[in-house]
Amino acid sequence: MKELLRTSDPTVAAFAKALLAGEDIMCFELDVNISNLYGGLDVFPIRMMVREDDYARASIAMRDNGIEVSP
Repeated sequence: MKELLRTSDPTVAAFAKALLAGEDIMCFELDVNISNLYGGLDVFPIRMMVREDDYARASIAMRDNGIEVSP
């Protein structure tokens, strides 16, 4: 698994998840509950992980829709 996205904004995470589902790319979200608990403090961001084989396609989908991906 490779980190695709790191955000404290749950709307960005939901949008990214929907984009990936539309591309038939499975993702796994880490730290969702703790991020929601601490709100917008940016202490515990939501991390979205994808398979390494899907990373290139996933990052293109994110960038095409204005979402910055993790390096």
